[in-house]
Amino acid sequence: MDTVVTRTPEGTDKKLVASGIFWNLIQLVINQSFNFILKLVLAKLLFPAEFGVVGMATVFTGFVQVLNDLGVGAALVQRKDSQLRNEHFHTAFWTGVAWSVLLFVIMSIGIGPLAAWFYGKPVLQSIIPVLSIGILFSPVNLVHKAQLTRLMNFKKLAFIDNTSNIVVGVIAVIMAFAGAGVWALVFNTVGNVFFEMPMYFKATGWKPRLVFEKEAFKEVFGFGIYTTGSNILNYLYNNIDYLLIGKLLGATPLGVYTLAFILTDTFRGRLMAVINNVMYPIYGKKQNDMVSLKRYYLKVVLFNCLFVFPVMIFFVAEGGPFILSVFGAKWKGTIVPLQILAVSVMFHILVSGNTSLLRGLGRPGLEMRQQILKAAIFVPSLAVGIYYYGILGASWAILLNKIVVVVVAQYTFNYIIPVKITLKEFFAELRPPLAASAICAVIAFLFNLMGCNYIITGVVICLVYSTVIYLMMGNMLKSLVKTLLNRK
Repeated sequence: MDTVVTRTPEGTDKKLVASGIFWNLIQLVINQSFNFILKLVLAKLLFPAEFGVVGMATVFTGFVQVLNDLGVGAALVQRKDSQLRNEHFHTAFWTGVAWSVLLFVIMSIGIGPLAAWFYGKPVLQSIIPVLSIGILFSPVNLVHKAQLTRLMNFKKLAFIDNTSNIVVGVIAVIMAFAGAGVWALVFNTVGNVFFEMPMYFKATGWKPRLVFEKEAFKEVFGFGIYTTGSNILNYLYNNIDYLLIGKLLGATPLGVYTLAFILTDTFRGRLMAVINNVMYPIYGKKQNDMVSLKRYYLKVVLFNCLFVFPVMIFFVAEGGPFILSVFGAKWKGTIVPLQILAVSVMFHILVSGNTSLLRGLGRPGLEMRQQILKAAIFVPSLAVGIYYYGILGASWAILLNKIVVVVVAQYTFNYIIPVKITLKEFFAELRPPLAASAICAVIAFLFNLMGCNYIITGVVICLVYSTVIYLMMGNMLKSLVKTLLNRK
C-alpha cells in the first residue's frame, strides 16, 4: 500500500522557509542567467516578427494551460495533513490526464484554425498543435510537483527545472543556428515537459494507481474551481495586451513589446514565484495565526523588492544603450516600453505575496473577485491605449493598472481579511529597498548627464544599492545567512 507524501521535514518553519528560498533563488539565478543568454542569442538570430508569431500562439495555449490544472495542484498543497489521503492524489492525477486529452483535441482541431483566422497568420494552425503537446503532458507532473512542494523539497524542484530549461535552451539555440526560425522558439516553449517528466517520477517515487474517488474529487475540485477562476482572470488580465497588440498592430510590434515584457515583467513573475512557492504551504499551515502571517507576508514583499528594484532602476536609467548594445538596432522600439514596464513592475512587486496569502487563508473566492474588479478597469484602458498610441499606450495602461492593484491590495488588508497591515507598517518594512532605490536613481541620473557607459552605471548602481541595504539591514541578512548555513 502506497503512502501519502505529506509530512514536512523536521525543523523549524524558519529553517524550512530559509532553505526553500535558498534553493528557489538558486533556481532563479540559474534560470534567469541562462534565459537571458538564450534570449540574447535568439534575438540576434531571429527577428521581432518571429517572436511576435510565437507570442500570438502562446496567448491561446497559455490560456488553455491555465485551464489545464483545474486548481488541483494548489488544492493538494493547501489541504492540511489530516485532510489528505492517497485517494486525493490518484484522483487528481487521472482527472488531470483526462482533462488534458480533451483540451489537446480542442486546441488542435478548434483553437488552431481560430487563431490563424483571428490574426491572419496561417502558420499558427501548425504552431498551436505543437505547443499544445505541453498541455497534453503537463498534468502528468501535477501530483509530483504538489508532493515536493508539500515536503518543501525545493532543492529537487530547482534541479529539475534548471536541468530541463538548460537542455531545452541548448537544443533551441542549435535549431536557430540550423535555420529553424520560429520553430526554435516553439521548441523552447514546449520542450521542458518531456525532460521534466522522468525526473519528477524519480524524485518522488510516486506512481499513479487506477483509483478515482468521487468524494476526493469533490473535496479537491471544490477548492480548485475558485483557484482556476482566479487563474483564468489573472491570465486574461496579464495577457490581453498580447492579444490586442497582435490583432491591432501585427507581429512585429508584438515581438518588440514581447522583448520588453520578457526583460521586466517575466523577471518579476519568476521572482514572485520563487518566494510564493515557498510561502504558500507555510501560509496554509499558519492560516489561523494572524501574527505569523503578517510577519511572513511583509518579509516576502521586502525580499522581492530587494531583488527587483535595482534591476528595474537600471532598465529605466540605461534601457536605451542596453537594448541597442546588447540586442541591436532592430529592437530600438523596445526601449521606451521597457522603461515604462520597469516602473510598473516596481509597483506590482509591492503586492507580490497577495495571491499565495489569500489561497493559504482558504479565500480563493476573494482572490477571484479581486481579479474581476481589476480586469474591469484594465481591459478598457488597455484597449484605448493600444488603439490610439500603440505599444506605448499599452505600456502606460499597464503602469496605471499596477497602481490600481496596489490600492486594491491595501484596501483588502484594511477592511476585508483578518491579516491587518497598515500603510505605515507596510512602508516601514520596505524602508531599506525604497531608500536604496532612491539613492541609486539619483546616481543613475547624474551618470547619464555625464555620458557614462551603461555597464559602468550598472556596476555603480549595484555597489551603492548593496552598500545601503547592508547598512540598513545587515543584521537581518547575517541572521538569514546563518540560518541557511545551519539548515538541515
